[in-house]
Amino acid sequence: MDGGRADADGIARPGARSGRLSRRSFLAGSAVGLGTLGLGACATSDGLLLAEAAQIYGPMPDERFPIPAADISKVNPKYYRRTVRYESKEAPGTIVVDPSNYYVYRIEGDGAATRYGANVGRDGFLWSGDAYVGRKSEWATWTPPKEMIRRQPEAAKYAKGMPGGLDNPLGARTLHLYQNGAYTLYTIYASSDPESIGSGITSGCVGLLSQDMIHLYARTPVKTKVVVLPA
Repeated sequence: MDGGRADADGIARPGARSGRLSRRSFLAGSAVGLGTLGLGACATSDGLLLAEAAQIYGPMPDERFPIPAADISKVNPKYYRRTVRYESKEAPGTIVVDPSNYYVYRIEGDGAATRYGANVGRDGFLWSGDAYVGRKSEWATWTPPKEMIRRQPEAAKYAKGMPGGLDNPLGARTLHLYQNGAYTLYTIYASSDPESIGSGITSGCVGLLSQDMIHLYARTPVKTKVVVLPA
């Protein structure tokens, strides 16, 4: 993502085996819900919060590529999925990205929203404005852009596309963001890197833990409005 635009749907993932491109190297190169706890989860004990989170972020063996449990010990509890009080003029269903605080909200109405912890664009790749979900993908093929291949020649082997799977930078689900009928190259995607949540490491894309992204994806139809707030 050069010149302030996303030059990739390339998001990185740590822990890849030697000789393989990892999600983290991609990022470095291009850059039952917790709503049951009540609004804000104010009265919830840490023990209950962790127990609920362990269930929410557990393994998903029925996926086409079975997803392991997220290591929630690497995620600040404030980024666990939950229902919170959130006043907004936006219609229910709207997605609001708050990059300054590393949150993504789905407006539920009546002053409430589902809140997810996120990773966001690093300095120089932040953007803001209104968009909409132009298309949705499950286990999408990822194709590195030419700009990324120039910076990272090792990505050239995927010039014709990397098939979906656990090592694919886009992960299990992707919401592709459009403006005025054109694909922006920005996405909201599924990350399997819990340590990335609450940080700015991408080239403008927004990542949620896989379990959170699958939750949001199922509730987000094409044409859903997306508001990205200024950082």
